[in-house]
Amino acid sequence: MTTDPYEAERQKAREYLRTRGTLVLAPQIRERVGAAFDAFESLAGSVMTDLAARRALPGEWTVHEVVDHLLESDRAGLDELRCLVAGRRPPGEPIPAALQSKDPGSRPWPWLTRELARVHRDILETLDGVAPEFTTEARAPLIMVTYARDGAGGTVPLHWIEDLDWKAYAIVFRLHAIDHMNQIKKTLAAAGAPGAR
Repeated sequence: MTTDPYEAERQKAREYLRTRGTLVLAPQIRERVGAAFDAFESLAGSVMTDLAARRALPGEWTVHEVVDHLLESDRAGLDELRCLVAGRRPPGEPIPAALQSKDPGSRPWPWLTRELARVHRDILETLDGVAPEFTTEARAPLIMVTYARDGAGGTVPLHWIEDLDWKAYAIVFRLHAIDHMNQIKKTLAAAGAPGAR
């Protein structure tokens, strides 16, 4: 019997990755990841440079910083995905959960959105190159981040390292894009952007 009050939340996340990643056919993984990338890029591409740099919520990332984070983490994730589909465990430590470039604000917004789209194309090309029947024992460590209810009606962030097979790892790209797309929508709404909700 575990004494961890949040183990049920961790198990729920593991089951999600198993049923939406590990057990899903490779072409469906690619389709779902691609749809999330398209939606994220469409949203980010609709944001003007000055609005992307505006800090609408104290202590929260700007839209510019969110896209910088996604670029840095997805670029590193692409390297790890390539290892997995080559049947190897990626070397080194897991990708940091809040990875950003050294100076996100110095990167021009149009370049940032184009570069993210390029990395996304590379991820999708990598997934396109995986044979539908491909399996491997290789796993990659990934820092899982989710939120759980605390006993007082609030939420607490949960962080832990989980070893993922290549399909579970790939579906995390989808989850990550959706999570940060929702973050951008929240930021735009706080900034009073037209059409934001």
